Amino acid sequence: MKSVKTFLFVVMAIGFILNSPTSAYYNVIDLGTLGANSINDSGQIVGVDHDNNRACLFDPTGGGANIDLGTLGGNNSWANSINNNGQIVGWAEDSSGYRYACIFDPTGGGANINLGGGNSGAFSINNNGQIVGTSYGNACLFDPTGQGNNIDLGDGWACSINDSGQIVGIANAHACTFDLTGGETNIDPKKGGTGLSIAVSINNYGQIVGMSTGYAYLFDPTGQGNNIDLGAFGGIYGHAYSINDSGQIVGYAYDSFYRLRACLFDPTGQGNNIDLNTLIDPSSGWALKEAFCINNNGWVVGRGTNPDGYDHAYLLTPEPTTILLLGLGAMLLRKRC
Repeated sequence: MKSVKTFLFVVMAIGFILNSPTSAYYNVIDLGTLGANSINDSGQIVGVDHDNNRACLFDPTGGGANIDLGTLGGNNSWANSINNNGQIVGWAEDSSGYRYACIFDPTGGGANINLGGGNSGAFSINNNGQIVGTSYGNACLFDPTGQGNNIDLGDGWACSINDSGQIVGIANAHACTFDLTGGETNIDPKKGGTGLSIAVSINNYGQIVGMSTGYAYLFDPTGQGNNIDLGAFGGIYGHAYSINDSGQIVGYAYDSFYRLRACLFDPTGQGNNIDLNTLIDPSSGWALKEAFCINNNGWVVGRGTNPDGYDHAYLLTPEPTTILLLGLGAMLLRKRC
């Protein structure tokens, strides 16, 4: 009886905090420029500094001590993913202006590795150093040594790889999973319909999120079509960009006023989606538009309009009270399961 009372108290406390209009569960840090694409569990953030169109390792304090990750001898580059070992991948131009998938030197020292291919780009790196992306218009598993022993996975783009080596992306305009033999499984909710869909992120439990015909989806990885439409705000369009190992899903959705809002999606599809703007201090002056990535600590990076009216990248970090209550709730739920 005591454990039940404790459980109910924690649930009520969490509910009270999450429903209080004046509470802030996240601090907002202005990262100074656009382009924060990925955050690892240590809080390292990568993306692109749009002021010079160069791959960037962001200063997570917002102090501006960002690291220019360089190129392959050309002008432009872009960082898409960072794993928990601090390995960073994306694409970069060489001196002739050709674009190649790339592993970046995190120090900014320029010891970047050209992963080869043609018109290639690396979109995801898992904690084992496996890298996926696109090359010559096909999905690709890249050779991380840069020796060119890349594996063609067939038509499409490989967008995400988890630590088990499961790969998701898009082929023939439909969300899919890839295997290393070049086979693919269509997981599109329309099952071959005309609408565009894409699987963007897969976590270490095989849960997959993305978009279909303008709506955010949690995909059935078996391809049997038991997909969950995650809804939006008022039934208007949305996109799920990232899912962490706790099953938290972030992206964007439009509200009833057609405003772009950063979103924490209800994974059940019951429509209890949360506008991330309601989880920050309402006096902050921020309008959070998109959430691109969430790490396993619940930290979020994305894009929004800052108090000065500029579109900047942001970092959301949970308030200590939020972390404590959610941690207590998770422990009690595990005990009850």
